[in-house]
Amino acid sequence: MSDRILIYGAAGYTGRLILREVLARGLRPILGGRDRTKLEVIARSDGLQYRVASLDNRAAVEAMLDGVHVLLNVAGPFHATALLLAHACVAQGAHYLDIGGELGVFEELAKLDNLARRRRVMVLPGVGFDVVATDCAALQVARQLPSATQLAFGLTGLHAISRGSAATVVDHFAEPVSVRRNGKLVQAPPGELVREFDFGDGPRRTTAISWADLASAYRSTHIANITFYYDVTALVRLGLNLKRSAPWLIETPGFRLLQGTLLRIMPDGPSARYREQAGATCVVEASDAHNCYRLRVHTPEVYSFTAVSAATVADRVLCGEHVPGFQTPATVFGPELGLSLPGVRVSL
Repeated sequence: MSDRILIYGAAGYTGRLILREVLARGLRPILGGRDRTKLEVIARSDGLQYRVASLDNRAAVEAMLDGVHVLLNVAGPFHATALLLAHACVAQGAHYLDIGGELGVFEELAKLDNLARRRRVMVLPGVGFDVVATDCAALQVARQLPSATQLAFGLTGLHAISRGSAATVVDHFAEPVSVRRNGKLVQAPPGELVREFDFGDGPRRTTAISWADLASAYRSTHIANITFYYDVTALVRLGLNLKRSAPWLIETPGFRLLQGTLLRIMPDGPSARYREQAGATCVVEASDAHNCYRLRVHTPEVYSFTAVSAATVADRVLCGEHVPGFQTPATVFGPELGLSLPGVRVSL
């Protein structure tokens, strides 16, 4: 049964972390990806099957999914992989999971809901740090304040990212900031929406950014007004300044060349020592005209969290825990999933 799960992108930085967690659960996944050489090395070391498929080859993708019950996509950037693989999974009758956190991708995947329900398969993005911790906390605070009309997230702790994540961030530098108002996604000027959150060490300035919770939390809680804020780090400040002062610069060949050079010299991802010592904190608030209910959630370092979370979800789906259609982590597993994983601490 366990070999009916395929991890696409298993040769990448996050993919290798997830594979380690999946193997620790006694599962024997099939490895998938585009680079035969890298897959062969990893597969041989663990005695696993592997399948090679480029996403521009539909026949190869269909062959890769033959007999697969659950696909876990860990190959970013997800705007380049998620829709193709999710459509293929629905067509082949396989459940689709990914660890992506791109707002636009979530919105597009949600359009597969009716078709996935008819095929009795699940489309479940965001089974890593994006968006398990925040999505589950959102449902928890919404249950505590059923009259809530506003949902606000504050996040800090994403200080070291992998090369793949950095490429995704830079790809989205030119995009406007999104918020959800009255159920609709609307744009806000970069840097205009700011507020303070206390992550446990006193008030800290944050600014609104586009995040996948604008899609996932809306469907998990049905709260129509959602804003996601992030700690104003150097990288966030750079992106905001570029959006405000020189949005044209992001599209120039010179900027793209610099982007490619910087990405090539970046380390593959955070070191094991960093992952052991670091962590992230999110604050989630549900409010109405008179009341506010708040949770502060401290998690392990985000890549370590993602590895455990993704492996946990994949294992549970493989064992039969799934709901047909487009889902979020909280709609399938409830708040307990993200709030009870190892190393997670919750406070009011």
